Amino acid sequence: MALVGLVRVSTSKQEVVRQHDALDPICVKVFEEKVSGKLRIADRPGMQAALDYMRPGDMLTVQEADRLGRNLLEGLIVLTELFQAGIAVKILEGIAAGEHTERSLILDMALALAEDRRRDIARKTRNGLDAAARRGRKGGRPRVVDEDKRRAILARRAEGQSLREIARGVGVSLAVVHGVVQATAVETTGTVSG
Repeated sequence: MALVGLVRVSTSKQEVVRQHDALDPICVKVFEEKVSGKLRIADRPGMQAALDYMRPGDMLTVQEADRLGRNLLEGLIVLTELFQAGIAVKILEGIAAGEHTERSLILDMALALAEDRRRDIARKTRNGLDAAARRGRKGGRPRVVDEDKRRAILARRAEGQSLREIARGVGVSLAVVHGVVQATAVETTGTVSG
């Protein structure tokens, strides 16, 4: 029997290091996917590759139960499909930590708790953004252009440089330069320049 690992995150911006740290030392091979846990097994390339690699008696290994599915229903569907195919699952952390060959109350609870945790995080994030908005602050990424870069962009534009030349010279993207030029045009004339 060998442990075959599965690392899953929903977006390419999420980190996989923590899952790899847990799985790499104990698994013969670790597969990774950056897809939604909402997808069926057949539509999840990392999951499918792991299953294709596995031999009879091997165990699919994940760090936590929620790596199998994004919420309770999706996790239950994935577990049911795996168990019907005769594939055992090993979960390393959480209340469902251990080896599983069939669905159980503890697995169902682990998935339900993970869904509740995600819902709680989303609610707290919304509440935090709403509170910040009431104080006049807006969430999101910090601005790329500080006042010095803004002045440099406008000075270069006044000298007749193209937007591409300005972007290269100032070290920002073309879209950022375009945005600064457009915003300044609106501020000074009240109209958008082309």
